[in-house]
Formats: sequence, structure tokens, C-alpha cells
Amino acid sequence: MAILVDKDSKIIVQGITGSEGSFHAEQCLAYGNNVVGGVTPGKGGQTALDGKVPVFNTCYEAREQVGANVSLIFVPPAFAADAILEAADAGIELVVCITEGIPVADMAKVYTYLKSSNTRLIGPNCPGLLTPEQAKVGIMPGFIAQKGSVGVISKSGTLTYEAVHQLCQVGLGQTTCVGIGGDPVIGTKMAELLELFENDPETEAIVMIGEIGGSMEIEAAEYVKARVTKPVIGFIAGQTAPPGRRMGHAGAIVSGADESADAKKAKMAECGILVVDSPSEIGATVKQSLQKVTA
Repeated sequence: MAILVDKDSKIIVQGITGSEGSFHAEQCLAYGNNVVGGVTPGKGGQTALDGKVPVFNTCYEAREQVGANVSLIFVPPAFAADAILEAADAGIELVVCITEGIPVADMAKVYTYLKSSNTRLIGPNCPGLLTPEQAKVGIMPGFIAQKGSVGVISKSGTLTYEAVHQLCQVGLGQTTCVGIGGDPVIGTKMAELLELFENDPETEAIVMIGEIGGSMEIEAAEYVKARVTKPVIGFIAGQTAPPGRRMGHAGAIVSGADESADAKKAKMAECGILVVDSPSEIGATVKQSLQKVTA
């Protein structure tokens, strides 16, 4: 199985007529043949991707006419929050926002609004999702992954790719890989995805990659201790960062001792997570944990 997206997902791309939107929409279509349309206001009735998919003026039209249930957003930062809200208003169940640089105040309003909707948001400022051999929603390179039994959750796009590579190197594939984004306000947090992977019968182990700053990893660790029965392997990026230093992601700012790499690693280990000191150890550690489970 998979979480969030699979071969039956019907994806639309908001911003499909832009350069980034069209390029990545083509890649997603080639990977899983799941892209059923695009949305660009004022260009409804046209087609995109060399005539392969229709373009609609609104998400509502796309929902009504092609049954879209996933929206992938490549819209400039100033308009991205409204694009998320439009997809939610259209009843689209999953929204994946790749856009980076969305104002925090805009995302705070979106976060509050989505609480009263049935729409789940992944991102913003994220690489998206990948369910090997089924669906690609975002910018993750599909060729690096293979179908298997390990779920991946990561704040970092590049470390997602490294974790997948390490898993494949030891012969382990993935159920679904989820890049959640590193902004201060994001739609779906680690604990929510841990619950989905815990409930997925084909996911046998979970990789969780966090970073300095914020309390999300602490909350996730506590969730693992209370409710997760599967092996969880964790890594925290930014271990050498000095206090107060911003490390690329807007959310990666250490403002207190409990948000440092050492504090997070200690809490994760205390809660039963197998913590590695380097991404290069992820594959081997996951394999060892699965061998212990089956022994």
C-alpha cells in the first residue's frame, strides 16, 4: 500500500502553464500517468503538455470535470496562499505546495482555515511526495526510489533523496516518501505522518529526518513512544550549527536548548527512536532494525 498518493490519484497542477509548472508536471505525468489537468486563470479551454492534459480556469472546474483529488502547486509566493485556499474550497483532498518564500502571515491564515476543511496540505517549500511505481507529486526524482516497505518523512529535500539512496543501496524500497518542508508554518507535521505509516500494513519501518529549530521532532518522538510499534530511524540535520544561526530553512532557527540537535537526538533516543549521526548510516540501521523484528 501507500499513504496519501497512489496509482489512483488524480492530480492537477496549479500554475501548469508556467515554466516550472509545465516542466515538473511533465515529469509527474511520465512517472505515473496521474496528471489529469492543470489550472491557470484565464487559460481555461486550452491544453498543456503538448496537448496531453486540459487546462481549467479554476480548481472547482477541474474537480467537477476530471475528478481531481490532488493539487500540485507551482504558483509564485505572492499568490500561493490563495491557490491553496482555492484548492481547499474546491474540495480537493490533498494539496502539495512546492512554492518557497510564502509570507509566514499568509501561511498562518491558511493553516487556520484548513483546520475546518477536509483538505490536507503538504508543504509549502517542499519537494512533495513519491510513491514508487505509482505516483509522483512534486519535484522528487522518481528514478532514485524503488517499491518497498519503508516510509520516509523528511524536512529536507536533499536529505530525502540521500535517505532513499541509502535504503536502496541495502536493498530496501519505500512505501511513500514525504518531504514536509522546512518553513515555520507547514500543513502536515511529522506526528500526523507517523500515524499514517503506523496504520499502513505494508510499511514495516519509518525513517524520520528532522533538523534544528522548532519542537516538531520532540512532538513526533513523544508520539512514537506512545503510539508507534514499528522501528523508527531518526536523523537531525544541523548538528554543528551555533545557537541563533539560521540554516537555510526558515524554520531551522535554534531559539532554546530543547531545540538543538543534541537535545532532539536525546529525546528521540529516549522515546525509542534509533538515532543515527550521519545520513550514510540510515540504510544499514533500517536493515538491522528490520532483521531484529523478524528474528
